[in-house]
Amino acid sequence: MKNPFSKKTKGPKKPLTIEQKISRRNFISFGTFFIVSGAAYGGWKWLYNSPEEVATVTAGARAPLRRALNKTELAFRRVFSNNHLVKTYPKAMAAKNVRHNEDIGSEGKIDVAAWKLQVKKQSGEVLSISLADIKALPKTDIVFDFKCVEGWDQISHWGGVKFSDFIKHFKLDDQTALQYVGLETPNKGYYVGIDMPSAMHPQTLLAYEVNEKPLPPKHGAPLRLIIPVKYGIKNLKRIGTITFSNQRPPDYWAEQGYDYYSGL
Repeated sequence: MKNPFSKKTKGPKKPLTIEQKISRRNFISFGTFFIVSGAAYGGWKWLYNSPEEVATVTAGARAPLRRALNKTELAFRRVFSNNHLVKTYPKAMAAKNVRHNEDIGSEGKIDVAAWKLQVKKQSGEVLSISLADIKALPKTDIVFDFKCVEGWDQISHWGGVKFSDFIKHFKLDDQTALQYVGLETPNKGYYVGIDMPSAMHPQTLLAYEVNEKPLPPKHGAPLRLIIPVKYGIKNLKRIGTITFSNQRPPDYWAEQGYDYYSGL
């Protein structure tokens, strides 16, 4: 007589069919997708409903996003060094027609002969420097991949004087002990703030040429900033004034919600 309480012996487990395996994988994949999507939507909704930052030098971003951007800047600055060089290319690879994006602050033509760069030291002393004074310094060329925050990039060729050479020649070394450089167009329509290490980077130029020709108005004649370690929004065209400070200088796009540091 069979014991009614005895356990039934199970036979060997049948392996899953290919259709069953595919169904299980699909179930796991779709389940994961919906969980991640739900979390992402929840995060977006939370950020969207967060208060805007209090407008100071930066503005226009949600407060949590601005805090995250500022923390990212600190992380970038801790590892930044002059050994962090942007990749360069042969001149033959440079675009013949360099892309023109915005004219904010540099609209129309300018009298290059009458133009003077105003350099304002923290002490209040102002240097007035002509284009000829700048061209008298050793020239440096760079061919690199210019990157825009909009997502496009282009290999382009620029020529001018290293910002670090400019600082040394005009005996502005004491100003580099400060934390920031501010640059502004002559009409004050466009302005950027640059952290001092990036400004003094060996690839940063005060450029007066593109493709070995004088800058045309649309590319910032007579002098513009070329700073390969930053996105294009920091590469100010038609420089009118340079200042130095320990506080973040005003920055056009940071006031519209963009990252102040904008480093690469």
